[in-house]
Amino acid sequence: MSAESTPDHPGTAGETGTTDRRRRETRGRRRRGLLITAWVAAGIVVLGGTGAGYLYLKLNGNINSVDIDQALGTDRPQKADDGSRNILVLGSDTRSGGNKKLGGGTDDGSARSDTAMVVHLYQGHTRAGVVSIPRDTLIDRPECTDGDGRTHEAADGVMFNSAYATGGAACAVKTVESLTDLRMDHYLEVDFAGFKKLVDELGGVEVTTGEDIDDPDSHLKLKAGTHRLTGEQALGLVRTRHGVGDGSDLGRIQLQQAFVKALITQVNEVGVFTSPKKLYDLADTATRTVTTDSDLASVNSLMSFVNGLEGITAENLDMVTLPVRYDPADPNRVLIQEKKARQVWQALKDDRPIPEKATQGTAAGDAKGVVDAP
Repeated sequence: MSAESTPDHPGTAGETGTTDRRRRETRGRRRRGLLITAWVAAGIVVLGGTGAGYLYLKLNGNINSVDIDQALGTDRPQKADDGSRNILVLGSDTRSGGNKKLGGGTDDGSARSDTAMVVHLYQGHTRAGVVSIPRDTLIDRPECTDGDGRTHEAADGVMFNSAYATGGAACAVKTVESLTDLRMDHYLEVDFAGFKKLVDELGGVEVTTGEDIDDPDSHLKLKAGTHRLTGEQALGLVRTRHGVGDGSDLGRIQLQQAFVKALITQVNEVGVFTSPKKLYDLADTATRTVTTDSDLASVNSLMSFVNGLEGITAENLDMVTLPVRYDPADPNRVLIQEKKARQVWQALKDDRPIPEKATQGTAAGDAKGVVDAP
């Protein structure tokens, strides 16, 4: 978000230049609205000093990627030609390695998309719309090919997060494109262990809870009030569903959306850009945390991508949940409200704001306002 310009103060040419430079620096600081902006600055810091090549290669080597385009081929929705972009962001609850303790369950290597968000960057990339897809949504999953070239048969009436569990990132993207008729231009995946460490590297994230939260499943216990959450507490918050709202996945989504805005606000305020070591540590953790599509699988590509996102702050991030209703046959599952969902996806396809009527009268989760950014 740029600062408004003001008339120049009288002075010498040198003083005017200094004043202009300070204004530009102030505007730059105010635009840093997304966590991954740290990668941009980190690249500048580490490439400017001794051992720059090693550090660059280290960060580059941290990034895992999947070739979505090769797996899905050409039978996909067309790319938008108006400058807008769509990104599928998944939070993975892989039950292996460092995630075993955090995710619960057994160390069997299985994985599910615990969190799914379609992020639409509007033309100009100064505003974004986010649509959360409940993992418990019953859908018809299309036939898909995973990253290893294995084909998985289509399945009807299965949970949305089964797409990732069945065929990984490529199948998840194929399923989302089938549901939305939107081309996913990029893919970002964050795992449990990385998310926890990333929040700790930031020094925690401050949120305010409007009521007590006590969920033994997510191991989160908070009194009503303002808290600076550690990484473990933050992870508990975004996984909490019992004891808040109606106890459904929809309530958890509302907590996740509130936390994302608090996280963006925190990044805007924390002093990571004044400490090269802190900045590098954050970049190192961030690049270890994510899996991307192959187009973003380098520090340079991420830096270039992030440069276009600096104007997005919590204030111009519009977050909604896919319009759904509870399944009469199973209250733990939800069904898409097709007419309203089409309004949501068509708005994004046309690069328009999501109409309020599209999300009115839908199952919500009743946890809105339980958590707010301070």
